This record gives sequence, structure tokens and C-alpha cells, in this order.
Amino acid sequence: MYLIKLFLFIVPVVIASRIDQDYSSFDFISPEPKSRFAMLDDVKILANGLLQLGHGLKDFVHKTKGQINDIFQKLNIFDQSFWDLSQQTNEIKEEEKELRRTTSKLQVKNEEVKNMSLEINSKLESLLGEKILLQQKVRYLEEQLTNLIKTQPEIQEHPEVTSLKTFVEQQDNSIKDLLHTVEEQYRQLNQQHSQIQEIENQLRRTGGQESTENSLPSKSRAPRTTPSLHLNETKNVEHDGSSWTLIQHRIDGSQNFNETWENYKYGFGNLDGEFWLGLEKIYSIAKQSDYILRIELEDWENTKHYVEYSFYLGNYETNYMLHLTEITGNVPSALPEHKDLMFSTWDHKAKGHFNCPESFSGGWWWHDVCGENNLNGKYNKPRAKTKLERRGISWKSQNGKLHSIKSTKMLIHPADSESAE
Repeated sequence: MYLIKLFLFIVPVVIASRIDQDYSSFDFISPEPKSRFAMLDDVKILANGLLQLGHGLKDFVHKTKGQINDIFQKLNIFDQSFWDLSQQTNEIKEEEKELRRTTSKLQVKNEEVKNMSLEINSKLESLLGEKILLQQKVRYLEEQLTNLIKTQPEIQEHPEVTSLKTFVEQQDNSIKDLLHTVEEQYRQLNQQHSQIQEIENQLRRTGGQESTENSLPSKSRAPRTTPSLHLNETKNVEHDGSSWTLIQHRIDGSQNFNETWENYKYGFGNLDGEFWLGLEKIYSIAKQSDYILRIELEDWENTKHYVEYSFYLGNYETNYMLHLTEITGNVPSALPEHKDLMFSTWDHKAKGHFNCPESFSGGWWWHDVCGENNLNGKYNKPRAKTKLERRGISWKSQNGKLHSIKSTKMLIHPADSESAE
């Protein structure tokens, strides 16, 4: 711009000098050679100014071209970013549509579950009414039978009375079985209903987190459809001539033990393979009398260990608090003794137990140190020349060494074998 202004200033000066020279020619006649040299100088000055102007314009054009190239590069980057955001927006919209479809399906299933629950409740009420009527009839027949025996003790029981008693007993047993089945179905329906509500809440949270920013969704555990054990299912094994109830078994890692509080409460898995009997079922067995807890371990070197405790197990309100006293075994200080151990899972943490279930997987009676002894952790097979996985099934011995476990058994047995018989 400075060169342009200089050129515009020089041109009028040169033109004015030419005009003055033309007018002065009328006053006096100058020598011809001097006039030609003056014109040549003017042309040189003008050419020099034009040359400088051309260089300035050339520099200006190069500078402008560079700025335009920078602008085009920024525009290309912006176009690419805008295209990426458009793609991500389309993906989010597709996910939102899929979530809405899933939500609608879950709502339909929820309504079906509610209707089934109402139907089961009505059937349960009718069954309870029939049971009450049958019990009344049984009491009436027992009274008549008692009076008959008192009045005619020498007469043998009539065959019709015997068949009637047998029929009534069969009916009563059938009703009890039906009640157990209905209660189990009702519990499973409630569990499915709670899982559906958890999925709906998760979908609402996922939908609420959508924004113009491209933020990744946080990890969350979706409820699994783990097969649950029936209410009256148990498995007994023989040990030293006595029958022990098996409450936990790990052999091959076929069952995922990183389960919810609800599944740990009622049990899951397969009695012929890996399973957890259920805290509520263990509590209902152990509260009948004094019981012994036996833990059997086998490491990957096929070395077997065991330990036995006398124990007390609390109910649901105490987070199934476990209190242990060691009796015998070859695994000293396996679990903390004379302390209240609270059971926790990733979705139900006992107060003051930090994030042990989140960090080390599986539900367990956690102590103040996570990861020392956890028989419900992830099943890890050993790898050559690698460090032991602390987050799997492990057991810390008295010398501080951490052992990876191949198989585990947890069994309970009445302390007084005669009372068990």
C-alpha cells in the first residue's frame, strides 16, 4: 500500500514537470539535447516506480495467496470436523431410536409381568382359601376319628377312614407343593420386574446424558439372566461318613460369579456344576442349630487344603453378617476370626467396605483389606511366566504368599451330628 501511494504521488509530479517544460518552450528555446535527457530521466523514474510497484504487488499477491491457502486449510479442517460430528450425531440418533424401541418392548413386558403377577396373586389367594377349607375339614375328621377311637377302641380303623386320611394328606402335600411353586414363580417375577425397572432407569440415565458434546457413555452393568436355583433345591455330599450341605462350588469357571445382590440372596448356577446356594437359604438352614462351616481348596499344583469353623450367620438386615471361630484345618488364619464380616456385592455395598466388590469382582464377606481371600472372584487359569491375577479366586497364606485356586467347596454341617439325624 505504501508503494501504491508513492507511485500516485510521483506520477502527478512527473506530469506537472512535463507541462511546465512545455509552457517554458514558448518563453525561450532550450537546446534540444537537454530536453531529450530530461524526458529520459522522467521515464527512468517512472519505470523505477512501476518496477517497485510491481515488486510490492508481487509480494502482496504472494502474501495474500498464503493467507488464502491457510483459510482454505482451516475450512477443510472445519468441514472434516463438521462431517465427523454429523456422523456421530447420526450414530447417536440411531442409538436413541434403538433405546426407545427397547424401552417400548420392556414396557410391554413389564405390563405382561404385572398382569401375570396379579393372576398369580389371585390364584394364590384361591389356593390359600382352599387350603384353609381343607385344613378345617381335616381338623373335623380328626376330631371325629378321635371320638371314634375313644368310643370304640377295640374296633379297627375303617378302610374308608384310612383312605380318606390318605387322600387328605395327599391333597395337603399337593397344596404345599403348589404354594412353594407359586411362591418361587412370584419371587422370580418380582426379580424380573426389578431387573426391568433397573434397565428402564439405565435407559433414562443414558437418554439424559445425550448432549451436543460427543461424550462417551459411562460403563454400567446390565442385569444378566442368570439361572436361579429353586427355593427347595440343595445338594448334599458325603464326608467322613456324614452328610454335608454344599453351599458353594467352583471347578471350571463356567459360571460368572460377579452377580447382583438379588442373585446372591436367592442363589444361582447349576447344582451339577458351579453354583452359589443363596444367602437366604444358608441362613434358613444355619439358624436351626449350631453349624460348622468347612472350606476345601485345591490349587493349580493339585495341593489340597481345608479349614473348619464354627460360625454364626445373621439375616438380611445385618447384611448376612458372618462371625467365625476356627476349629481345625491346615490353612491358618484363613478368614478373620471373632470379627463381624459383612457380605457385599457390586450393587449392594455394606457400610465401610469401600469398593472391594467393584475392584475384585464377586460377592463376598469382605474384611478391611480387599483381595486377600475371595472365593467368589473371577476364575483365572494360570499363565506361564506372568504375574498372579489378584482379582481372581485367591487365598493368602500365613506367610503372605497369594495362592491362585483351581477349585473350591464350601460346606455346612450341624455341630451335633445326632441332632442332624
